Amino acid sequence: MKITVRQYENADIKAMTRIWNEVVEEGVAFPQEELLDETTGKDFFASQTYCGVAQDENGTILGLYILHPNNIGRCGHIGNASYAVRSASRGLHIGEKLVQDSLQQGKEHGFRILQFNAVVSTNLHARHLSGSVLHPWALFLPAFEWQTDITTGFPFLD
Repeated sequence: MKITVRQYENADIKAMTRIWNEVVEEGVAFPQEELLDETTGKDFFASQTYCGVAQDENGTILGLYILHPNNIGRCGHIGNASYAVRSASRGLHIGEKLVQDSLQQGKEHGFRILQFNAVVSTNLHARHLSGSVLHPWALFLPAFEWQTDITTGFPFLD
């Protein structure tokens, strides 16, 4: 299977939203709780510095990443990326292609560092990728569930 990574287009929003929501619904890798629809998805992806999509030779979107500053001001040179691969396509090294492209795009968009905040410990493919492509050490979070503090309403990890 030939997989290419390219900048997203508006025609990709529906597939990107579906993939993003799949990861959110799994409740393990992303902290979001609310799902995107086509309108909020379009706004969300447009607000990023860059979004890349992985597609097969038939044009099917298999995964995506978002790239943006990790912080503001003096920390604006530090980029951050999040990756999502549709469940039916995991294990095909799509994440590796997305990470490699995000490193190149990060450089092209002026980021001097890409900070990867966490990899969930149960995501074996991402753990392997973190150790081989990115760096020999990585922060692996145990699998978790988001809970809400009943007194403050703030989310926390359980």
